Amino acid sequence: MAINMDEVINIINNLEIKTNFEILPIENSIGRILAQTIKAKVCLPKFNNSAMDGYAVLYEDGGEILEIKDTIFAGDDNKSLLEKGTTVKIMTGAPTPKNCTAVIPKEDCKIINETQVKIPTNIKKNQHIRFIGEDINQDEILIHKYDEIDFSKITLLASQGISHIKVFKKPKIIVFASGEELKLHYEKAEDYQIFNSNTPTLISRCLELGCQVDFIGQAHDSIDSIKELIENSTDADLIITSGGVSVGDADFTKDAFKELNCENIFDGIKIKPGKPTVLGKIKNTYILNLPGNPLASALIFELFGKLIIQKLLGSNRTYHNFIFAKIGEELRNKKGRITIIPGFFDGEYFISEQKRSPGMVSTLSKCNSIIVLDENVSLLKKDSPVKVLPISWKFFEKYNKDFLTNEQ
Repeated sequence: MAINMDEVINIINNLEIKTNFEILPIENSIGRILAQTIKAKVCLPKFNNSAMDGYAVLYEDGGEILEIKDTIFAGDDNKSLLEKGTTVKIMTGAPTPKNCTAVIPKEDCKIINETQVKIPTNIKKNQHIRFIGEDINQDEILIHKYDEIDFSKITLLASQGISHIKVFKKPKIIVFASGEELKLHYEKAEDYQIFNSNTPTLISRCLELGCQVDFIGQAHDSIDSIKELIENSTDADLIITSGGVSVGDADFTKDAFKELNCENIFDGIKIKPGKPTVLGKIKNTYILNLPGNPLASALIFELFGKLIIQKLLGSNRTYHNFIFAKIGEELRNKKGRITIIPGFFDGEYFISEQKRSPGMVSTLSKCNSIIVLDENVSLLKKDSPVKVLPISWKFFEKYNKDFLTNEQ
């Protein structure tokens, strides 16, 4: 019996997932989920240092002509102290004398001769000094367990001299399809056959999401053929299939899983497109049976399959986030069931894609996001607020747009 969307999301969030870890060099950990909490080993900065090329001074010497006693470069182990009426020339990143209370940029100073410089009067105490620990304190939590590693996290790790980290292993995903009417894209298709676009789509999407993915072939329209592929896949964390999950005479997938003692977690979702979606489990392997229609299959994966992947990756971010936007044009909908609408978000408006029949393959190539309509929505007028769920994008534009934020 089909269940509603909220039940599906709750079920997915409560799936029991066993995640194992491995140790990786930080450069190889992009996109992985951290399996440990990492604390800072050292303060940053490690010592008080200059934020400018200029002169290290005592604050009370403002407006005076000072004698230049020394020069400190970045990397110097200089432990000199300032005396009243003196200064040291200092470079960006160089350690400041311990009693230094201001650094004056060289362009603000007037050079008298090789050994004397006049500093301005309008200086601020502690200006242009980067103090120990003002960026990161020792033992401060840098990255929490279950956070995803990206370039900025690599920056933190490298700044602490951390070379290897513990991350969750990539989940193993196995994809196969069934249906005599389908041919793989590298096979010859007769006039009465079609190319299988679902399998390459799901494989590439799971790879994009950071999984280890194996393709094990395409089953014939028989229970034994499908069972053979399933039995070959029970070492996986997740098996994804498409097609064969409706009530047609040639839909053998459900029967094959049933004969292998698959435990149905849910059978059908009150949503369009994609109602005939099934989630099950054989021992420790989850099975996601998606509809055979290409657009329906892809949209259901974006809405629910990605959440399962997030769980398998070890992330604790297992709910959809969204962006508030406005609908770019009037949208009419047949109410009665939650509806997934693919479209394009331009940064302000969401424009729904007009061609969105469940069997279409061209739709998502023109889209970067979806909205999900409540079952009671029959009309959204232009400029109505919507909640946009990104599919996956690098948020760039063909044309130059002014991205500066201005005061209102």
